[in-house]
Amino acid sequence: MATLPAADSPAQTLRLSLGLRQIVLLIACLSIFWIVVFNPRALNDGDTYWHLGAGAWMLDHLRVPHTDPFSYTHGGKPWVPHEWLSEIIMTLVYRAAGWTGIVVLFGFATALSMGLLLSRLGRWMGPIALAATAWLVVGCMWVGLFTRPHLLALPVMIIWTGALLDARAAGRAPPMWLAALLVFWANLHGSFVFGALVAAPLALEAVLDAPRNPWPVVKSWGIFAGACLVAVLLTPNGLHALTYPFQIMSMKTLNGIVEWLPPDFRSMSEFQAAILFTLLVCLSRGVRVPFFRAALVLFILHMSLQHQRHMLVLALIAPLFLAEPIGRSFGRKAPRYLGRPLLPAVLFALGALVMIGMRMADPVVRGDAVTTPKTALSHVPAALQARPVLNTYSLGGYLVFRGVKPFIDGRADMYGDDFFSQHMRVVRGDAAAFDKVAAKYHLDWTILQPREPLAKLMDSKPGWRRVYSDRWAVVHARVAALEALPPRAAPIQP
Repeated sequence: MATLPAADSPAQTLRLSLGLRQIVLLIACLSIFWIVVFNPRALNDGDTYWHLGAGAWMLDHLRVPHTDPFSYTHGGKPWVPHEWLSEIIMTLVYRAAGWTGIVVLFGFATALSMGLLLSRLGRWMGPIALAATAWLVVGCMWVGLFTRPHLLALPVMIIWTGALLDARAAGRAPPMWLAALLVFWANLHGSFVFGALVAAPLALEAVLDAPRNPWPVVKSWGIFAGACLVAVLLTPNGLHALTYPFQIMSMKTLNGIVEWLPPDFRSMSEFQAAILFTLLVCLSRGVRVPFFRAALVLFILHMSLQHQRHMLVLALIAPLFLAEPIGRSFGRKAPRYLGRPLLPAVLFALGALVMIGMRMADPVVRGDAVTTPKTALSHVPAALQARPVLNTYSLGGYLVFRGVKPFIDGRADMYGDDFFSQHMRVVRGDAAAFDKVAAKYHLDWTILQPREPLAKLMDSKPGWRRVYSDRWAVVHARVAALEALPPRAAPIQP
């Protein structure tokens, strides 16, 4: 009688480990796909609206704008959409499949990111460590899981970082096809600057590790750097593409935007757990990370502690740099083959198709929400919508999407610090600042979130009347503007 191999035989243990790692990868990809496709939070970002508005404008005009076509306060001033390619992709999907198509598109982008990440981490991690890392990664990504262009760029970021690490492991310069990938990345999203951030320490490491004549290494990496510089310039922004990310991060008013605030450490979060768990492993195992790689991880950690939006970048890049050193600290001498990707890919496709079918059976319908004042805007007559409005920052994207010219929207870099600061003073209830803005821009109506101090101030403002309010938005209009409306255009009284 044939005997089965012992439960602890090396061959069976290897097969079981490989199978479990693939199962972890599959579950993680399906889970994050589910989160994006079925969690309404993924759509609760006002910037999604103006990105779709920009994509629609470009498809309708068959060109990329170089001046602002949306707001009335900055109309005609210089503005080039830095994520133009993402916006066109989003709009094409939206026109073909509506909001359901949008969440499916971003569900695939995040699932692909997770699959690429875990397939690399699984070379150095066992199934338990891989599952714990996947959970922490999803937790750190949570703050940025919105249907916006940055998610479409995440797979490119992981491919780029992985290829650079592979090049260093092989002792060669990065492949030139990465420069072509950078063209795609630079037109998708401004996060391409992290490509240089990742490449720089690896290039320095390669030069210092070179034999007595480092010139061949300097030359090969220099050619690659030159090709990447040319790639970045192949965008509608030209040279400005190089400075744009730094322009954003140097704005003084970023603390007025939630995602640019530092993370909250008053209670335990996945981000805190990720930091503490990583420190525990590294300190207890004596993990040795090369100097420049450690400096890179700490720098991105520093950025994440300043602005929580960078937590997502840290969650994807840091594990790629730490997986090998941590794996070696546990005695692993070389990366382990994860197994053929065909079966997990087929199972994911089947699972995703089931979820897409469920989502299509219950399609996404955008109703009133924190960034979607749908009912409130429907109570504003078209004639009044065409007049100057003062709006909450987060509601500006919806106005752009609906063809209403906003006072301000999510393109904070175009409006600038001074204008943004003035807007924040107004919505925080500075009556003198409001009067100044109202006179300068001839405001005829406002649409604000009820929690904002200005919304309450407007109730007692002479010459203004509240015409509609609900839990999401409140609309006030100048009495003179209301009286000038045609009788049939008068707004419905609350």
